[in-house]
Parts: sequence; C-alpha cells; structure tokens
Amino acid sequence: MARGGSPRASEVLAERIRASATAQGASRIVVLIDGHSGAGKTTLATELAYALKAQHVALDAFYPGWGGLEVGSAMVQGVLGAENPGYRRWDWKRNQPAEFHKVNPKRDIVIEGSGCMSRANRDLATFGVWIRLDQTERKRRAVGRDGPRFLEHWDRWAAQEQAFFARERPDVLADAIVDGRTGHVVFREDAAEE
Repeated sequence: MARGGSPRASEVLAERIRASATAQGASRIVVLIDGHSGAGKTTLATELAYALKAQHVALDAFYPGWGGLEVGSAMVQGVLGAENPGYRRWDWKRNQPAEFHKVNPKRDIVIEGSGCMSRANRDLATFGVWIRLDQTERKRRAVGRDGPRFLEHWDRWAAQEQAFFARERPDVLADAIVDGRTGHVVFREDAAEE
C-alpha cells in the first residue's frame, strides 16, 4: 500500500494485467514499460515484477552506449524471441558488448526502458504501460540517480527519445498511463468509457 492506504501503482497494474492476460488467453505475461528518462520506469518495473513474480529486464543493461536507443529497442525482439531468448549486456565502462544473459521463455516478464514499446514490440506483449512526468522533475531525478556526468548526454538522449516517441507513439500504444509523480494510474479502456 502507498501512503494514505491507497494501493500502489504496481498493485493496481498487477491486478489489471493478470485479468487482461486471462482474457487474452495468454500463457505468459509480457509487460512493456516506456517513458522518458527519469520518469520512474525502473522503480515501477521493479515493484511490478515483484507483484507479478516476473522477471525484470531493463534496457539500460543493453543499450549500446548513449546513441543506442533505437538498437536497444530492436533488441527487445531477442529478449522475447523463441530461440535463445536473452540479451548481451553492454559494458558501459569499456564501451563494448559483454556477457550474454538468458531469459526464461516460460516465466512472466516485465521489460522497461525508453524505446521498449515500439509497435513491433507491443505486438509481442500482453500489456503496455506509459509513465509520464514533467521534464524538470525527470532531469532532477536522472542527475540524482546517475550523477552530473549524465548531463553531458541529456540532450543527445532526449533527442533520440523524442524521435522514437514521435514515430512509434508508445503513449498511444499503452494500456495504462501512470503519473510518475503521484503514481495515479489511468487505464485506456476506462478512459474510453467516460
């Protein structure tokens, strides 16, 4: 439970995701969480993976450097692929590929990162989540998390996000929108009924 006794976003989402997967007849839950850097994707994904007892994969583990959003997005297909599912970790210190990480193809999975919810990736998922937060707060959080070194990469990364989001529209593909500040969840199907 969140402060004040209301359920956390992860609890609200987990309940709806399970119901949606059952309605779809899905044998495996695959959740994609997308949004701008610093919006709260990793925190939400960690909590949601715990609530669903699912694997958690962060695109931060395999983006190939600061110019790699598009490549990281395309790598989601390999994480979910039927043959040898997993990803090659990116060694950020050495700026090169590192060891391969297998993913269990039978276990539920939560994948998060800027660019994870392309139209092609969304077709492989049972549920999509868009997390939004204003730029000032996102930048404050990102620098607090990654340190001042991230500032030199902020504009380059933000430009990649903007291009990807304008083309793929993960905010429209999402089944739920989460406010990164309050944790309030709006489900697309509920909003359509209003």
